[in-house]
Amino acid sequence: MHQGVARNPLVRLAKPIDFSLLQGEHLAVVGPNGAGKSLLIDTLLGKYPLKEGSVSYDFSPSDTQTVYDNVKYITFRDSYGAADANYYYQQRWNAHDQEDAPTVGDLLGETDNVALKEELFALFNMESLLDKKIILLSSGELRKFQLTKTLLTSPRVLLMDNPFIGLDASARELLHDLLKRVTRLSDLQIVLVLSMVDDVPDFITHVLPVFHGNVGEKQTRTDYLNGLSLHLSEDDCSEVQQAILDLPYQRTDYESAEVVKLNGVSIRYGDRTILKELDWVVNLGEKWALSGENGSGKSTLLSLVCADNPQSYACDISLFGRKRGTGESIWEIKKHIGYVSPEMHRAYLKNLPVIEIVASGLHDSIGLYKRPLPEQMAICEWWMQVFGISSLKDKMFLQISSGEQRLALLARAFVKDPELLILDEPLHGLDTFNRKRVKKIIEAFCRRQNKTLIMVTHYENELPANITNRLVLKKSR
Repeated sequence: MHQGVARNPLVRLAKPIDFSLLQGEHLAVVGPNGAGKSLLIDTLLGKYPLKEGSVSYDFSPSDTQTVYDNVKYITFRDSYGAADANYYYQQRWNAHDQEDAPTVGDLLGETDNVALKEELFALFNMESLLDKKIILLSSGELRKFQLTKTLLTSPRVLLMDNPFIGLDASARELLHDLLKRVTRLSDLQIVLVLSMVDDVPDFITHVLPVFHGNVGEKQTRTDYLNGLSLHLSEDDCSEVQQAILDLPYQRTDYESAEVVKLNGVSIRYGDRTILKELDWVVNLGEKWALSGENGSGKSTLLSLVCADNPQSYACDISLFGRKRGTGESIWEIKKHIGYVSPEMHRAYLKNLPVIEIVASGLHDSIGLYKRPLPEQMAICEWWMQVFGISSLKDKMFLQISSGEQRLALLARAFVKDPELLILDEPLHGLDTFNRKRVKKIIEAFCRRQNKTLIMVTHYENELPANITNRLVLKKSR
């Protein structure tokens, strides 16, 4: 692309785009959340017509020269599966709404490249997923499915937006090794869009930084990493942490020593056992790290605690000292819980101003149906400031980057000062700076009196320093 300028000013970068991907290069496009990485990629692929400049493609030795045939793009939302418009929050847990959902095998289809299919199936253990309904997959399993389906089409250029997030450690290593091998064995060239600017895989040859809507100079991976320290500013967040610690406490009806209690809880879908006779007690003030490989039942367990899973009413579960099904409403439970998860992010297709998305956390709705009081809106704006997204207040949720969306959903989880904070992969898609900032926000919040935390992550370094307990889930155990 030479001096490319998008026709639509709403998707236009700050300066004209000059870009080239040469034969044999494998590129990482890096930059902070909201920098313009996705806008750059979409412009290069012709999604946004040009007002000025030109773009040309040469996909030799491919038989065709169309972008559609030669370039495949896996975006952040795509990692959660297809048909987002028909997906609703909690659908994954409702068995009666799963009957018409396609299976993994249905969606993978057939391929002539038997050797590649066998390699992909072996690496990602796809055989075990073929008969599974697509909406029953964990976020990590969905990522494996989407990557397998895309790689089976043998693209000339494979574009991936944050491909490693949502995968457990062994799956990340497998994916890295697979991509590394693929780059050596075919004409495939890989372009990664990365928020973690300090985690560029070693098969990448060049790096293209994007900051504040400006496309920087392409440089070798070595040169980029050598100069990286100049771009990673440290922020100790001490003022923000102190402000969180100084927040006033709200009176609560719940003073139970046991916040969560599960007695012999088992969850099954058909002949598949997700959780088997699980006993678990989370006491007031404890900070739990919940871990396990993809598909081990972490999100299912959290759906029981949050009353999103219908099977929770057939299980022996107590929250805040009250047994489930003894008369309390879902909303009585939820008003004491702050929650963010991949399922929530996937279901949030409301194109509302960001401030309204944050404010919807006051009443646990998908969208804003009850107008908050002025003092409540002030609290929402304060938490937006804490998470560094005040400037997004009036922007539409679906027009901001996926990383900025995650920050908004995090602010939504904190606005009601919850007694129980449940964070399922909260740092998904965040850049290096925001990952550090959010981790310190979580640590400060958890230092407050009687705050309880349950957090899921596949990255040990994402856990706050004040973790007190751990639960490791294994498949069907």
